Amino acid sequence: MELRQLQLFSEVAKHKSITKAAETMHISQPALSKSIMALEEELGMTLIIRTNRTSEVTDAGKVVVEYAQKMSGLMDEMKSTLNDMTNLTRGQINIGLPPFIGSLFFPRVMAKFHHTFPNVKLNITEYGGARVVKSVEEGEFELGVAVLPIDEKEFDVYPIVEEEMKLLVYKDHPLAKRNLVNIEELKDEEFIFYHEEFALHQIMRNHFISAGFEPKILFESSQWDLMTEMVAANLGVTILPQSICNRAFNTDLRVLDINPQILWRLAVLIKKERYISNAARTFIDFILKEPL
Repeated sequence: MELRQLQLFSEVAKHKSITKAAETMHISQPALSKSIMALEEELGMTLIIRTNRTSEVTDAGKVVVEYAQKMSGLMDEMKSTLNDMTNLTRGQINIGLPPFIGSLFFPRVMAKFHHTFPNVKLNITEYGGARVVKSVEEGEFELGVAVLPIDEKEFDVYPIVEEEMKLLVYKDHPLAKRNLVNIEELKDEEFIFYHEEFALHQIMRNHFISAGFEPKILFESSQWDLMTEMVAANLGVTILPQSICNRAFNTDLRVLDINPQILWRLAVLIKKERYISNAARTFIDFILKEPL
């Protein structure tokens, strides 16, 4: 078994297509198929179910992908260590960002970092917050950005943003003329909510449960602009960070304070006791000094 085989298989699993994986990895389809069949023969298990349209990963295949990602992470860690020893002026950083966070805060700071350190490559992948945390733990990313709280026994945490969560309602909603709404008053509302893979999903659900009710979720999304437009169409209410509310320019929306105050706290996280490249440490120092 070779690491290249595992990388090829992981790419097939990612795309659910041998054709797309072959294009991405710059290898012929027959050669890719042969590599996967050799891997299946060595392991004695079927890893993908091949159909005319897709290549679905089996349960055994999912296990292989999980370990392949860990091995790839270790290889990246080794390369980073060697790179730091031989050439401190170059490097690359694998960063995991939730879509909400990436679009709000990072384009400007990443541009400024790139201009300051043009030889450091930033590889950015957008995942939901929970998956970012898991991927940093498993070594897929050198560092990630996620919503607090995070288990500080497992991760080194560097807070970067703290702001209030706000309630968004339609302009003619019964609460629209209020400045402040108690969270208990939202018991009968229908919510436009965050997708389950987002940390905010469980964080806000916990706040509602503490207030004595389970939220009525009408629709889940990973796109804040879609969420705000659905509220503007009077389909329900939502709760979003202040920064997102500041970008919601639809005149049919009203932004209200919530009692008790709910904070949205973001942090950079790295896995404890894992080697972190000079490039990544430089990026962390840079982002902590640069206002978001």
